[in-house]
Order: sequence, then C-alpha cells, then structure tokens
Amino acid sequence: MTDQTNADPGKTGLGAPAKLVLAALGVVFGDIGTSPLYTFKLAFGQEYGLAVTEANVLGVLSLVFWSLMIVVTIKYVLVIMRADNKGEGGIIALMALAQRSLPLASETSYLVGILGIFGAALFFGDSVITPAMTVLSAVEGMEELSSHLHQFIVPITLAIVLVLFAVQRHGTEKVGSLFGPVMAVWFIALGVLGAIALAEQPQVLAALSPVWGAKFFIAHKVGALLALGAVVLAVTGGEALYADMGHFGKVPIRNAWLFVVLPALMLNYLGQGALLLSDPTAAANPFFRLAPAALLVPMILLATMAAVIASQAVISGAFSVARQAMQLGYLPRLELKHTSAETIGQVYVPWVNRMLMLAVVVLVIGFHSSERLAVAYGVSVTGTMLIDTLLLAVVASSRWRMPTSVIALALALFLSVDLAFLIANSVKFFEGAWFPLAIGVIVFTLMRTWRRGRGLMSDEIRRDKQSLDAFIRQLKTTPVARVPGTAVFLTAANDVVPHAMLANLRYNRVLHERVVLLTVESLDSPRADELERWHTVDLGSGFSRVNLRFGFMEDPNVPRTLAALAETGYALDVRSLVYFASRETVVAKKDKGMALWRDVLFAFMARNTVSATKFFHVPGNRVVEIGTQVEI
Repeated sequence: MTDQTNADPGKTGLGAPAKLVLAALGVVFGDIGTSPLYTFKLAFGQEYGLAVTEANVLGVLSLVFWSLMIVVTIKYVLVIMRADNKGEGGIIALMALAQRSLPLASETSYLVGILGIFGAALFFGDSVITPAMTVLSAVEGMEELSSHLHQFIVPITLAIVLVLFAVQRHGTEKVGSLFGPVMAVWFIALGVLGAIALAEQPQVLAALSPVWGAKFFIAHKVGALLALGAVVLAVTGGEALYADMGHFGKVPIRNAWLFVVLPALMLNYLGQGALLLSDPTAAANPFFRLAPAALLVPMILLATMAAVIASQAVISGAFSVARQAMQLGYLPRLELKHTSAETIGQVYVPWVNRMLMLAVVVLVIGFHSSERLAVAYGVSVTGTMLIDTLLLAVVASSRWRMPTSVIALALALFLSVDLAFLIANSVKFFEGAWFPLAIGVIVFTLMRTWRRGRGLMSDEIRRDKQSLDAFIRQLKTTPVARVPGTAVFLTAANDVVPHAMLANLRYNRVLHERVVLLTVESLDSPRADELERWHTVDLGSGFSRVNLRFGFMEDPNVPRTLAALAETGYALDVRSLVYFASRETVVAKKDKGMALWRDVLFAFMARNTVSATKFFHVPGNRVVEIGTQVEI
C-alpha cells in the first residue's frame, strides 16, 4: 500500500526531530498511556468475576496485547494515518476526505456525512468520561496508603477536575512544555516497574501468543466476550494518534508509539500479570501494587499528573472538534478565544468548557469509583473506532482504488474487533454505558438540527429576493444617491440583494460608491490553498463580489484576509471599510420546515449564536447590523 497523501515533509521526513517525539508523548498518548491504571483492575474486579488463575491472567494479557497490535499499531499507525486530509487527521478530516472522493449529493456521500458527524458527537462523550475516569483512577491510589483515605477520593477528584476546567481559559502554552517530559517519566516508570515484576515471573511472556487469547474464549465463551469490555480500556485513546497527526506529523507519532509507548505499556501489563500470578490479592489495584512502598506516594503524584495531562488532551480535542464543526456549518458560531499568539490551533470555547465540566462533575458524583465508571467508558470509544473503519473503507475504495479483496480482508479484521468491543460494552447499557451514548445522541441532534435549519433559513432568505444582477441594471435607469467610501455587505447568498442593503436603501436612501458583496466559505479541507483563498468578480456600477475561503482548521479572520487581498493590488482601502450584516431572528412555525420541536431548538440555538461579524473578527465600531425575521 502506498501513501496517498499531501503530508508536510518537514514533519514527516525520516529525520523527524526528537523534540516532536517528546511533544507527542505529552499530547497524543496521555489517554492510552494512563490505561494501565484501570484495565487489569477492572478485568479482575467484581464486574466480570474472573478468578485470578494462570489461564485467565495469560488470556487477558494476550487479548490486551493483540488488541494493541490490531487496533492501534496496524489499524491506526500503519493504515489510517495514511489517510490524511492535507496533513490533518481525525474523524472530521476523514469524513471530509471520504466525501471528496464521492459524487456530490450522492446517497453514499450523505451517509458518510451522517457517520462522520455521529463519530464526532461520540468524541464529546469520550471527552466527558476520560477526565473523570483517569483522575479517579489516579487518586484511588491513596487507598494503598490507608483505607481511611477512601472518603477523600471523590472530593479530591472533584477539586482537581474543577481546577483543570478553570484554567482552560488561560490556555496550556506555558505548562504544555512540561507535558512531554512528565509523560516521558511516566512511560519510563511504567516500563521499569513492569520489567521488575516480569523478571520474577517471566512465564507471562507466553501471553504474547494468540493461543492464550483463543483458550480464554473457548473456556469462558460469552463471558470472554463480555470481558472485552475491560480489555477495550487498553486501547482507549488510540484514535488520538490519528486525530493529532496534523500537529506533529506521522513519523514522530509512529516513532513515539513503536519505540516508547507500546513497549512501556506492554512491560507494565506483563508486570501486572506477573504480580497477579505471585499475589492474587493484588487484583484490588495491580498498578499501584507494582510500586515499592517507598515509591507509592511519588507514583500516586506522577499518576495524577499523567491523568491531568490525559484529561487536558481530550478537553483541548473537544475545543478543536467544536471549532471544526462550526466551520463546516454543523454547530452555531460559539464564542471562541485563542489562547496562544504563536499556535493558532490552541483555542478555548467557553460554552463547551462549561458543559464538559458540568458533565464530568455529575459523572464523578454519580459513579464514585473508576471501576463503576469503567463500565460506561467503552461505548463512545468503540463507536468512534467502528465509524473510523467504515470511513476508511470508503477512502480505500473510492480514493486509493485498492482491490476489493484487500479491502474486504482488512474490513473483516477491523470490523470483527470493533464489533466485538462494541457488543461487549453495549450489554452494560443500563449500568452506565447509556451516559456517553446519550451525550453523543444529544450532540448529534444539535449538529444535524443546526445544519438542516441553516439550509431552511437560507432557502427562506432567498425566496422572493431580487436578483443582484437585475438590481444593478435597475440602478442604471433609476439611480440613487452614492456617498464616498466602501461598504462591505456580509451575505451567504451573494447572487441576491442582501437584506441589509435593502434596509439601508429604505431608511437612508443612499448607497456607497463601492459596494462589496462578501461571502465567507468553509472548505472540506483543513486549510485553503493560497490560490483558492479568494475569488473576486467586478459586477460593474461600483459593485463587486468577493469570496473568501477558509479550511475547517483555520481562523476565519476577515479583516486580515481582506488586507492580504489588498496587498495583491486589489483596490480596497481596508482602513475605511464599513461592514453591514443582517441579524436574523428565527420564528418556528408549525407544519413548516422541520418537526416543531426541532424548529424551536434551532430558533433557540440561533438566538444564542455569536454574530457573524464577531466570529469573523470584524471590529464592532465598524459594523452596522440590521435585524430581520425569518420563519421556518
């Protein structure tokens, strides 16, 4: 299989700098890197009732190892990371890449869009559970110091979570430089502790053979399938390797995984297995039982720091996904703040931050322990992984033109694993697995309602509107007063007369000497090429049409882009521009548009959206907003 991408050679060359590998350790691998805190603890806990026997320990170890190899190493690292969208990864980038390979407006393209958006919605469920799960698991290590400390686990966890979300507004640029070194120490500690225990019980290395996994299934049958609900915890965070590809490049992430993270994780899992063979009572918390008594407190502190870093990664990921969804028109424009002057990708979305914080607090209070919470952990993760597999099949077939037999073979392998994990987690639906799924369904409903509502509103605005070409011709026979300067009318439909222009004529009876009809378009690629950044058309009579295009990973700064356009020789005095925009008030009508409850929901979202001028960074003192009412 050859690479079919437009990767950045500066990031993906064979000489990828070690500092990118270190940085990737701190951002990409936090989630999967903290999985040893709870995977074995759950597998041999009360939930699955597995006895601590040699056959069971080796069986679970074998399933963990081959899950890491098939799902993370083969599927994500070796295959899916080849499907980059101009260097970017993640489920939205994969969805856009798949859709670009299909005929426009086809049923398959529509289905791909539905799958991609539902996968993105499930990511928000993961963004809620990961902070609660990882921080709880780390703080629970205090019980190894004294059972009397149990009562403080939930309060301390809540305190850490509240502080974590409170600092999001300040960004992570300053402390982010510490993430890589801390996680490097974490992975070294995982490997060393595991290797020490492994040296005492080297027979657990036999678990690397898939035979032990097969024996485990033969012995436990349905019970083994259910136990995959614990095994899947070992691969949570695997999708982050693909999602963060645009920040670090393929080679640094692959090198970090193959030479640091995977060896450290497997040494630790093997060490936990060796510990259980020598001391079955260690099943209560095998991770912290690996540490010598003198190192227990440092390990609890290190685990807590690693948990915070893992949580930070998914929270930042949620902000990024929200921004991408806004750019593609699946979410209303929300307040968005840049937390770094140098790194444009670092953003903070206050509304998303508040909702995530509230949901995490509810989870911690409602579930109390990582063992109970782990039951709810896998549904959103496995759902996203399953959708990734389906989208990959579309890309491989329509874009890479791979043989059908090869696609079918890979699909059978990946889908069998994904579906097994999904079934294992779904059976725990009423025990807590419903929570992340409910979050995903809610977010999906919001996204689809906004997308559909925007389409209906656009159709309504266009209805009975005068053609711009006809309006310009009419001006030649019925001239109006023109005043000096340039007016920029923000409009989604630049072939009809904007409402703001008609209102300005109605009330002020004047037009500016130059009128620019400005439309901002979002592309299905992460960044717009410079050659497609803008398109201008002179319409005559002082009118012109300007289209600005931005990728879904870009910041749509209109004044800055117009200034860049003016530097190319386009006649535009950006210092004296006056912007006109319409502010639509949506009114829901029964038996019109969507179901009434969706119309009402869309109207509520529209009322709370950030104005287009603010979202596009237009200075407020140069904006004239004119309201209009739209019925859907």
